[in-house]
Amino acid sequence: MALEDAKTQVDTAFTRNSHRGYSFENAFGGATSFLRRTWTKDLTGVDLAITGVPFDQAVSHRSGTRFGPRAIREASALMPYDPPPGWGTDPLEDLSIVDYGDVAFDYANVPEFPETLTNHIRTILAAGAGTVTLGGDHYITWPILKAYAEKFGPLGVIHFDAHSDLWPDDNPARIDHGTMLYKAVKAGAVDPKRSVQIGIRTTTEDYLGVNVITAREAHEWGVAKVVETVKGIVGDKPTYLTFDIDALDPAFAPGTGTPVWGGLASWQVAAMLRDLAGINLVGGDVVEVSPPYDTTGATAIAGAHVAYELICLYHWARTQG
Repeated sequence: MALEDAKTQVDTAFTRNSHRGYSFENAFGGATSFLRRTWTKDLTGVDLAITGVPFDQAVSHRSGTRFGPRAIREASALMPYDPPPGWGTDPLEDLSIVDYGDVAFDYANVPEFPETLTNHIRTILAAGAGTVTLGGDHYITWPILKAYAEKFGPLGVIHFDAHSDLWPDDNPARIDHGTMLYKAVKAGAVDPKRSVQIGIRTTTEDYLGVNVITAREAHEWGVAKVVETVKGIVGDKPTYLTFDIDALDPAFAPGTGTPVWGGLASWQVAAMLRDLAGINLVGGDVVEVSPPYDTTGATAIAGAHVAYELICLYHWARTQG
Protein backbone atom coordinates (compact mmCIF):
# COMPACT_ATOMS: atom_id res chain seq x y z
CA MET A 1 0.00 0.00 0.00
CA ALA A 2 1.44 3.40 -1.02
CA LEU A 3 2.07 6.06 1.61
CA GLU A 4 -0.31 8.39 -0.21
CA ASP A 5 -3.10 5.81 0.09
CA ALA A 6 -2.35 5.23 3.77
CA LYS A 7 -2.76 8.95 4.51
CA THR A 8 -6.40 8.76 3.46
CA GLN A 9 -7.16 5.81 5.75
CA VAL A 10 -8.16 5.93 9.40
CA ASP A 11 -6.22 2.81 10.40
CA THR A 12 -5.18 0.38 7.69
CA ALA A 13 -5.53 -2.58 10.06
CA PHE A 14 -9.27 -2.03 9.60
CA THR A 15 -9.78 0.03 6.45
CA ARG A 16 -7.27 -1.08 3.80
CA ASN A 17 -8.71 -2.36 0.54
CA SER A 18 -6.30 -5.29 0.10
CA HIS A 19 -4.82 -7.89 2.45
CA ARG A 20 -1.54 -7.75 0.50
CA GLY A 21 1.31 -5.28 0.72
CA TYR A 22 2.85 -3.24 3.50
CA SER A 23 1.40 -0.67 5.88
CA PHE A 24 3.40 2.53 6.23
CA GLU A 25 1.74 3.88 9.34
CA ASN A 26 3.83 4.56 12.41
CA ALA A 27 4.90 1.33 14.11
CA PHE A 28 4.26 2.89 17.51
CA GLY A 29 0.63 3.75 16.77
CA GLY A 30 -2.56 2.15 15.57
CA ALA A 31 -4.03 -1.28 16.13
CA THR A 32 -1.70 -4.05 17.27
CA SER A 33 -2.50 -6.47 14.48
CA PHE A 34 0.34 -8.80 13.56
CA LEU A 35 2.65 -7.10 11.05
CA ARG A 36 -0.09 -4.47 10.62
CA ARG A 37 -2.19 -6.99 8.69
CA THR A 38 -5.90 -6.34 8.20
CA TRP A 39 -7.80 -7.28 11.35
CA THR A 40 -10.85 -9.15 10.11
CA LYS A 41 -13.14 -12.14 10.61
CA ASP A 42 -13.82 -12.34 6.87
CA LEU A 43 -11.80 -15.26 5.47
CA THR A 44 -12.88 -14.78 1.85
CA GLY A 45 -9.85 -15.27 -0.37
CA VAL A 46 -7.46 -15.46 2.59
CA ASP A 47 -4.34 -17.62 2.25
CA LEU A 48 -3.10 -17.42 5.83
CA ALA A 49 -4.72 -16.31 9.08
CA ILE A 50 -2.73 -15.16 12.08
CA THR A 51 -4.68 -15.90 15.24
CA GLY A 52 -4.06 -15.64 18.97
CA VAL A 53 -4.85 -18.00 21.81
CA PRO A 54 -4.46 -16.13 25.13
CA PHE A 55 -4.70 -19.26 27.28
CA ASP A 56 -2.36 -20.25 30.13
CA GLN A 57 -4.45 -22.41 32.45
CA ALA A 58 -2.39 -25.52 31.56
CA VAL A 59 1.01 -24.36 32.84
CA SER A 60 2.94 -26.34 35.42
CA HIS A 61 4.95 -23.38 36.70
CA ARG A 62 4.63 -19.64 36.05
CA SER A 63 1.52 -18.29 34.34
CA GLY A 64 1.50 -15.23 32.09
CA THR A 65 1.41 -16.57 28.54
CA ARG A 66 -2.17 -15.34 28.20
CA PHE A 67 -0.48 -12.01 27.48
CA GLY A 68 1.74 -13.56 24.80
CA PRO A 69 -0.41 -12.94 21.69
CA ARG A 70 -0.76 -9.23 22.46
CA ALA A 71 2.97 -8.84 23.20
CA ILE A 72 3.98 -10.67 20.02
CA ARG A 73 1.67 -8.49 17.96
CA GLU A 74 3.13 -5.36 19.55
CA ALA A 75 6.67 -6.59 18.87
CA SER A 76 5.79 -7.33 15.24
CA ALA A 77 5.11 -3.64 14.68
CA LEU A 78 8.89 -3.19 14.64
CA MET A 79 9.22 -5.44 11.59
CA PRO A 80 6.81 -4.68 8.73
CA TYR A 81 8.64 -2.31 6.43
CA ASP A 82 11.00 -4.61 4.51
CA PRO A 83 10.79 -8.04 2.88
CA PRO A 84 12.19 -10.78 5.13
CA PRO A 85 15.97 -10.97 4.71
CA GLY A 86 17.54 -13.97 3.03
CA TRP A 87 14.37 -15.43 1.55
CA GLY A 88 14.27 -13.88 -1.90
CA THR A 89 10.48 -13.89 -1.72
CA ASP A 90 7.93 -11.53 -0.23
CA PRO A 91 4.97 -13.24 1.45
CA LEU A 92 3.28 -9.99 2.47
CA GLU A 93 3.01 -9.01 -1.19
CA ASP A 94 2.27 -12.47 -2.60
CA LEU A 95 -0.21 -13.89 -0.08
CA SER A 96 -3.48 -12.65 1.34
CA ILE A 97 -2.63 -12.64 5.06
CA VAL A 98 -4.93 -11.35 7.79
CA ASP A 99 -4.98 -11.09 11.54
CA TYR A 100 -8.05 -13.12 12.51
CA GLY A 101 -7.94 -11.95 16.11
CA ASP A 102 -8.06 -14.21 19.16
CA VAL A 103 -10.17 -17.26 19.90
CA ALA A 104 -13.04 -16.35 22.21
CA PHE A 105 -13.50 -18.64 25.19
CA ASP A 106 -14.84 -18.67 28.74
CA TYR A 107 -11.77 -18.54 30.99
CA ALA A 108 -13.80 -20.02 33.84
CA ASN A 109 -14.97 -23.04 31.83
CA VAL A 110 -11.65 -24.71 31.13
CA PRO A 111 -13.08 -28.14 30.16
CA GLU A 112 -14.81 -26.54 27.17
CA PHE A 113 -11.66 -24.81 25.95
CA PRO A 114 -10.08 -27.61 23.86
CA GLU A 115 -13.10 -28.10 21.61
CA THR A 116 -13.61 -24.34 21.37
CA LEU A 117 -10.07 -23.95 20.03
CA THR A 118 -10.38 -26.92 17.68
CA ASN A 119 -13.56 -25.42 16.23
CA HIS A 120 -11.80 -22.06 15.85
CA ILE A 121 -9.07 -23.67 13.76
CA ARG A 122 -11.57 -25.82 11.85
CA THR A 123 -13.33 -22.66 10.74
CA ILE A 124 -10.13 -21.21 9.31
CA LEU A 125 -9.06 -24.43 7.60
CA ALA A 126 -12.54 -24.93 6.12
CA ALA A 127 -12.19 -21.53 4.44
CA GLY A 128 -9.07 -22.75 2.67
CA ALA A 129 -6.56 -20.79 4.75
CA GLY A 130 -3.67 -21.95 6.89
CA THR A 131 -2.89 -20.72 10.37
CA VAL A 132 0.01 -19.27 12.30
CA THR A 133 -1.06 -19.20 15.93
CA LEU A 134 0.31 -16.99 18.70
CA GLY A 135 0.12 -18.56 22.17
CA GLY A 136 -0.62 -19.06 24.92
CA ASP A 137 0.89 -22.07 26.68
CA HIS A 138 1.93 -25.17 24.76
CA TYR A 139 -1.21 -27.17 25.52
CA ILE A 140 -2.93 -25.21 22.74
CA THR A 141 -1.00 -27.11 20.07
CA TRP A 142 -2.92 -30.32 20.77
CA PRO A 143 -6.42 -28.93 19.95
CA ILE A 144 -4.89 -27.23 16.90
CA LEU A 145 -3.27 -30.45 15.69
CA LYS A 146 -6.61 -32.21 16.09
CA ALA A 147 -8.21 -29.86 13.57
CA TYR A 148 -5.25 -30.16 11.19
CA ALA A 149 -5.23 -33.96 11.33
CA GLU A 150 -8.92 -34.02 10.43
CA LYS A 151 -8.02 -32.26 7.19
CA PHE A 152 -4.57 -33.64 6.35
CA GLY A 153 -4.37 -36.95 8.17
CA PRO A 154 -1.53 -37.78 10.59
CA LEU A 155 0.99 -34.96 10.48
CA GLY A 156 4.72 -34.73 10.67
CA VAL A 157 5.66 -32.28 13.41
CA ILE A 158 8.78 -30.18 13.85
CA HIS A 159 8.87 -29.33 17.52
CA PHE A 160 11.35 -26.76 18.92
CA ASP A 161 11.39 -26.99 22.71
CA ALA A 162 13.41 -27.53 25.87
CA HIS A 163 10.85 -30.14 26.96
CA SER A 164 9.44 -33.12 25.09
CA ASP A 165 5.81 -32.53 26.19
CA LEU A 166 5.50 -36.32 26.19
CA TRP A 167 4.64 -36.82 29.85
CA PRO A 168 2.30 -39.83 30.09
CA ASP A 169 -1.32 -38.70 30.41
CA ASP A 170 -4.20 -40.94 29.40
CA ASN A 171 -6.87 -38.85 31.11
CA PRO A 172 -8.70 -36.96 28.34
CA ALA A 173 -10.04 -34.44 30.87
CA ARG A 174 -6.56 -33.27 31.95
CA ILE A 175 -5.24 -30.08 30.38
CA ASP A 176 -1.47 -29.85 30.73
CA HIS A 177 1.13 -28.13 28.59
CA GLY A 178 3.56 -30.97 29.30
CA THR A 179 1.36 -33.61 27.66
CA MET A 180 0.52 -31.88 24.40
CA LEU A 181 2.52 -34.15 22.10
CA TYR A 182 1.75 -37.31 24.10
CA LYS A 183 -1.97 -36.80 23.51
CA ALA A 184 -1.47 -35.94 19.84
CA VAL A 185 0.64 -39.04 19.16
CA LYS A 186 -1.64 -41.35 21.13
CA ALA A 187 -4.68 -40.01 19.26
CA GLY A 188 -3.05 -40.64 15.89
CA ALA A 189 -2.98 -36.96 14.92
CA VAL A 190 0.82 -37.03 14.71
CA ASP A 191 3.04 -39.56 12.94
CA PRO A 192 6.00 -39.98 15.33
CA LYS A 193 8.26 -41.43 12.62
CA ARG A 194 7.84 -38.19 10.66
CA SER A 195 8.26 -35.95 13.69
CA VAL A 196 11.34 -34.46 15.30
CA GLN A 197 12.11 -32.41 18.39
CA ILE A 198 14.94 -29.86 18.42
CA GLY A 199 16.59 -28.29 21.46
CA ILE A 200 15.50 -30.85 24.08
CA ARG A 201 17.42 -30.58 27.36
CA THR A 202 15.20 -32.33 29.89
CA THR A 203 14.70 -36.03 30.59
CA THR A 204 11.90 -38.15 29.14
CA GLU A 205 11.66 -41.92 29.58
CA ASP A 206 9.66 -42.69 26.43
CA TYR A 207 9.65 -40.52 23.31
CA LEU A 208 6.93 -42.67 21.66
CA GLY A 209 9.02 -43.02 18.51
CA VAL A 210 9.48 -39.28 17.99
CA ASN A 211 12.97 -38.37 16.74
CA VAL A 212 15.01 -36.14 19.06
CA ILE A 213 17.86 -33.69 18.51
CA THR A 214 19.01 -32.47 21.90
CA ALA A 215 20.28 -28.96 22.45
CA ARG A 216 23.82 -30.27 22.88
CA GLU A 217 23.58 -32.23 19.64
CA ALA A 218 22.30 -29.13 17.85
CA HIS A 219 25.27 -27.13 19.16
CA GLU A 220 27.79 -29.81 18.21
CA TRP A 221 26.28 -30.77 14.85
CA GLY A 222 25.78 -27.27 13.51
CA VAL A 223 22.86 -25.81 11.60
CA ALA A 224 23.43 -27.62 8.31
CA LYS A 225 23.36 -31.13 9.81
CA VAL A 226 20.31 -30.34 11.96
CA VAL A 227 18.36 -29.05 8.96
CA GLU A 228 19.42 -31.96 6.76
CA THR A 229 18.32 -34.42 9.44
CA VAL A 230 14.99 -32.70 9.97
CA LYS A 231 14.19 -32.56 6.26
CA GLY A 232 15.03 -36.23 5.94
CA ILE A 233 12.59 -37.06 8.73
CA VAL A 234 9.56 -34.99 7.68
CA GLY A 235 9.94 -35.53 3.93
CA ASP A 236 7.48 -33.80 1.60
CA LYS A 237 4.22 -34.68 3.36
CA PRO A 238 2.11 -32.18 5.34
CA THR A 239 4.10 -30.86 8.28
CA TYR A 240 3.23 -28.65 11.24
CA LEU A 241 5.87 -26.62 13.09
CA THR A 242 5.40 -25.74 16.75
CA PHE A 243 7.91 -23.45 18.44
CA ASP A 244 8.08 -23.21 22.22
CA ILE A 245 10.03 -20.03 22.96
CA ASP A 246 11.95 -21.86 25.69
CA ALA A 247 13.79 -23.71 22.93
CA LEU A 248 15.88 -20.54 23.07
CA ASP A 249 18.33 -20.19 25.92
CA PRO A 250 17.03 -17.91 28.71
CA ALA A 251 19.75 -15.44 27.73
CA PHE A 252 17.75 -14.80 24.55
CA ALA A 253 14.22 -15.45 25.84
CA PRO A 254 13.88 -15.01 29.61
CA GLY A 255 10.14 -14.32 29.41
CA THR A 256 8.79 -17.83 29.66
CA GLY A 257 7.30 -20.04 32.35
CA THR A 258 9.82 -22.90 32.44
CA PRO A 259 13.25 -21.60 31.33
CA VAL A 260 16.10 -24.12 30.99
CA TRP A 261 19.74 -23.20 30.47
CA GLY A 262 21.86 -24.52 27.60
CA GLY A 263 19.34 -23.74 24.88
CA LEU A 264 19.56 -22.56 21.30
CA ALA A 265 20.83 -19.10 20.36
CA SER A 266 18.76 -16.69 18.30
CA TRP A 267 21.15 -16.93 15.37
CA GLN A 268 20.88 -20.73 15.33
CA VAL A 269 17.09 -20.64 15.25
CA ALA A 270 17.06 -17.95 12.56
CA ALA A 271 19.35 -20.03 10.37
CA MET A 272 17.48 -23.28 10.97
CA LEU A 273 14.08 -21.81 10.16
CA ARG A 274 15.42 -20.14 7.03
CA ASP A 275 17.09 -23.32 5.80
CA LEU A 276 13.98 -25.42 6.41
CA ALA A 277 12.55 -23.81 3.26
CA GLY A 278 11.12 -26.56 1.11
CA ILE A 279 9.20 -28.49 3.76
CA ASN A 280 5.48 -28.87 3.14
CA LEU A 281 4.42 -26.58 5.98
CA VAL A 282 0.66 -26.45 6.44
CA GLY A 283 0.62 -24.45 9.68
CA GLY A 284 2.51 -23.51 12.80
CA ASP A 285 2.57 -21.76 16.12
CA VAL A 286 4.82 -19.96 18.57
CA VAL A 287 3.95 -20.45 22.23
CA GLU A 288 4.97 -19.87 25.85
CA VAL A 289 5.91 -16.18 25.48
CA SER A 290 5.25 -14.80 28.98
CA PRO A 291 5.76 -11.01 28.97
CA PRO A 292 5.59 -10.51 32.77
CA TYR A 293 9.00 -12.20 33.11
CA ASP A 294 10.81 -10.04 30.56
CA THR A 295 10.71 -6.28 31.00
CA THR A 296 12.92 -5.77 27.93
CA GLY A 297 10.43 -7.25 25.46
CA ALA A 298 13.18 -9.40 23.92
CA THR A 299 11.18 -12.61 24.28
CA ALA A 300 8.19 -11.20 22.45
CA ILE A 301 10.49 -9.84 19.75
CA ALA A 302 11.93 -13.33 19.31
CA GLY A 303 8.39 -14.72 19.14
CA ALA A 304 7.43 -12.22 16.45
CA HIS A 305 10.47 -13.16 14.38
CA VAL A 306 9.65 -16.85 14.68
CA ALA A 307 6.06 -16.18 13.57
CA TYR A 308 7.32 -14.22 10.55
CA GLU A 309 9.63 -17.09 9.59
CA LEU A 310 6.65 -19.45 9.80
CA ILE A 311 4.83 -17.17 7.38
CA CYS A 312 7.83 -17.37 5.07
CA LEU A 313 7.96 -21.17 5.29
CA TYR A 314 4.23 -21.37 4.55
CA HIS A 315 4.65 -19.00 1.58
CA TRP A 316 7.58 -21.02 0.25
CA ALA A 317 5.56 -24.22 0.46
CA ARG A 318 2.66 -22.65 -1.43
CA THR A 319 4.69 -20.93 -4.17
CA GLN A 320 8.08 -22.68 -4.48
CA GLY A 321 7.31 -26.24 -3.42
